[in-house]
Amino acid sequence: MFDTKTIDDMANRLAGVIPPGLHAVKEDLEKTFRAILQSALGKMDLVTREEFEVQKLVLAKTRANLEVLEKRVAAIEESLAPTEN
Repeated sequence: MFDTKTIDDMANRLAGVIPPGLHAVKEDLEKTFRAILQSALGKMDLVTREEFEVQKLVLAKTRANLEVLEKRVAAIEESLAPTEN
């Protein structure tokens, strides 16, 4: 879902805001941040941008097909409706 580079970048940013007095534990904190981020993001029901764009295209095509079918059904219903004199 998320590439490791993105998670590493986020962990590095979080570690970058650590006060100077805690730089001795910076590496450990980065590992902890990375694990927490992977766990939290893994639990979320997220998709990648690429997957989203694919589904967006599928939805657009489905909507277009639905509009065509609705018009066909309306035409059939109109042709089957009893004519009023």
